[in-house]
Amino acid sequence: MTNEPRPAGVTPPVAAVFASVVFIALSIAALGVASLVLDADVIPVRGLGAVPGVIGQLAALGCFAGVLLWGLRARPPSYLTAVPCAVGAYVGEVVGVVVGALISGADPARGVAAAGSVALGFAGPVVAAAGLVAALFGVLLLRARTNGPRWGWEDDDDAP
Repeated sequence: MTNEPRPAGVTPPVAAVFASVVFIALSIAALGVASLVLDADVIPVRGLGAVPGVIGQLAALGCFAGVLLWGLRARPPSYLTAVPCAVGAYVGEVVGVVVGALISGADPARGVAAAGSVALGFAGPVVAAAGLVAALFGVLLLRARTNGPRWGWEDDDDAP
């Protein structure tokens, strides 16, 4: 081990990874709870299966992570970076549902109808809100220049 001090805080790629994990977990959980509370399907178009939803979430995750990583390049990054991240997640979800429907072999009209129901229903705003909260978390991680936790025996001095 070296005695060189590590820089405080996390790097932009690490912050983007942590925020992406928060985004996908929050998005899936919030969609499930909203679906349960509203007693409505996330994608109400029948006959599509699970593939459009999965591809939609993956596309939303990719757009969210890309926009967040781009926004974290600024020194210091602005909390307003969360707004384009939310928009990117929303657009990624909608476009991903169409692509997922086409990949699953469904009729293109059903895919567009499913994307429209996601965009205009509760699913789109829920994904956008999850993207907003997770991006704020990512920016906060990068802006908070704190050191990690340390055990008492890691201190250099011998005083108790």
